[in-house]
Amino acid sequence: MKKSKNYVGIVAAVFVIAMIALVWYLLFGADFIRRAQKSDGQEEKQEETTEKEELLNISNVDQAYDAILNKSTKEFIGNHPIDEEFLSWFTGNYGIEQLEKIASYAQLDDGEIWYEITGNSIHVLWYDYCMETGIQQYAYDKTYVKECQDADRIVLDFTGDFSLAEGVGTTDYYHSVGDDITKCLGADLRQEMLNADIMTINNEFVYSTRGQALAGKAYTFRGDPKTCQNLVLLGVDVAGLANNHVYDFGENAFLDTLDTLKAQNIPYIGAGRNLEEASEPIFFIANGKKIAIVAATQIERSTKYTKEATEDSPGVLKTLDSAKYVAQIAQAKQNADYVICYVHWGTEHTHQYGSDQVKLAKDFVAAGADAIIGAHPHCLQGADIMDGVPVFYSLGNFYFSQEAEMPDDYDTAMAQIIIDDSGTLSARLLPCHFSGGNLELVSDPEKYRQILADVEGYSDQIAFDGDGYLLVH
Repeated sequence: MKKSKNYVGIVAAVFVIAMIALVWYLLFGADFIRRAQKSDGQEEKQEETTEKEELLNISNVDQAYDAILNKSTKEFIGNHPIDEEFLSWFTGNYGIEQLEKIASYAQLDDGEIWYEITGNSIHVLWYDYCMETGIQQYAYDKTYVKECQDADRIVLDFTGDFSLAEGVGTTDYYHSVGDDITKCLGADLRQEMLNADIMTINNEFVYSTRGQALAGKAYTFRGDPKTCQNLVLLGVDVAGLANNHVYDFGENAFLDTLDTLKAQNIPYIGAGRNLEEASEPIFFIANGKKIAIVAATQIERSTKYTKEATEDSPGVLKTLDSAKYVAQIAQAKQNADYVICYVHWGTEHTHQYGSDQVKLAKDFVAAGADAIIGAHPHCLQGADIMDGVPVFYSLGNFYFSQEAEMPDDYDTAMAQIIIDDSGTLSARLLPCHFSGGNLELVSDPEKYRQILADVEGYSDQIAFDGDGYLLVH
């Protein structure tokens, strides 16, 4: 009986509370909710107004010209000297309506709208304008237009150390198979290199028959200039020369190397007849975007066998002190949508990258690098994502040996940078394996994962997915 009385009391209390809540709602609640909804609506309306206020009200071509010429930031126009002639050219090619759409964003510092409207970035538009009109044509002698395999993405592949120098095990094998590079690199690997929209190698030897090996240098590499045709067969678009072996046989052999590459129409970076040429980036226009690749070498750090280019003497661009290279990165960034650093650095034969590499990488990122690809240690090193920028510290040997004997089997990899149509850049490793003179792209899942796991182990808090993509942490 006592339990029943308690139950009745609870029911009564709940009823009283419900009645009080109903009275409050009738007197105050509806108005409170209406005011809250009105407040939310005002906030939404205010947000919409703010968004609209960010855009200019452009209704004619004169207003469009005024907005772009007088109201836009340097970033919006890609740091180019945009003038009325350029806007007239643009209108003639893309129409007044498109110009007015772009001009409505002219107060913003994001120039991505040029690409969204036309399918070409402001850097590409400026290049097209200069090419068609002949204005500033001198600035574009190292710019190449590439047709991509896929309209939705740009694929750039990079290798580590490549050499066909005489007197070493790998080149002896190359000769033993009739100087046929297709019998040294597997079919899948060659196809990957050919499929890449932009293929870059570290060419770590001299193309020449002249000169003497530098006195006192332990390893010097020189190959027959005829072997340069293999770069064409492998689909190479860029030869990186910022390394510590491109000057192994002195100045004449160094200049022969430049001439040999030029004869095969293979652009080179990181070295030249003077500092200006050695410092120049190479630019590619692909899928409406402009990409710069710029190279330098930290090596040698304690000796000076490899000559550093000066204003009036040939050599390489060095970055033991990062200042010169950083200046080139920053300048390239002002003229391109993406800048990729191809750098020779680190300590040989160790999987652990050093604090010196990390310090340099930070300088490169601060200057505007969008990806950093390293070589020199002759073995794989770890990777990193530094302020959103992928860093591969060393890709190791690609097709390379130092001794007369055939090298032991080794693991290596190509780095792949992919830029999709939204502008997103992703980085990937493509594991490879060398054995007995043959270099193959790894297809065995267990071996593939083992190489990725090794690089993860050499790294600090990075990981790869099952397809070798570097995961953002």
